[in-house]
Amino acid sequence: MIGIIDYGAGNLHSVLKAIARLGYETKLITKAEDHDDSVTKLILPGVGNAKVAMDVLNESGLSDYLKEQVSKGTPLLGICLGMQLLLETSEEGNVECLGFLKGSVPEFKIETEKIPHMGWNQVKDAQGHFLFTDIPNNTDFYFVHSYFAQPINEKDVLGETDYGQNFASVIGNEQVMGVQFHPEKSGKFGIQLLDNFCKYSLIKE
Repeated sequence: MIGIIDYGAGNLHSVLKAIARLGYETKLITKAEDHDDSVTKLILPGVGNAKVAMDVLNESGLSDYLKEQVSKGTPLLGICLGMQLLLETSEEGNVECLGFLKGSVPEFKIETEKIPHMGWNQVKDAQGHFLFTDIPNNTDFYFVHSYFAQPINEKDVLGETDYGQNFASVIGNEQVMGVQFHPEKSGKFGIQLLDNFCKYSLIKE
């Protein structure tokens, strides 16, 4: 069963529907007590403000829940804001995030491009991660964001995108991974990525 973290994120139900259409059972988790042993993977979706999101996660106990589950080896996929929250800090509200991956989330400062970065853009599969099984290199995915992940360790960058600068659009380390784009809005290859996450056993790089 796939646990979907519910903290009021804007794209939660679209992710839920996409996973359900693939045939997987899902469970909304709004607090740690919602967990049961049938949940084998977790998805942290998100649209909105990093500080507001972390306030909700901390106040609800979901931050501690996620850290406990990751420490037990449960795979976790962050989507959009959910991906950014996997890092240590975000400039959006100068907030401390979950800290699963070392690095920060700065704001785009690009004079040659419009901010937010909105629309379809290519993702280069930099490390052949299992999330990209049966997905061609340089596939277009749908983005909407003004901040971007900046991992400290190069090995945590699994895919990159160019928008006035190269930035990490896919990050991960062992059971924790994240995508900046919205797979649930990215057509058949976005759905393929969600399917890959749901069906594959944890593959350590």
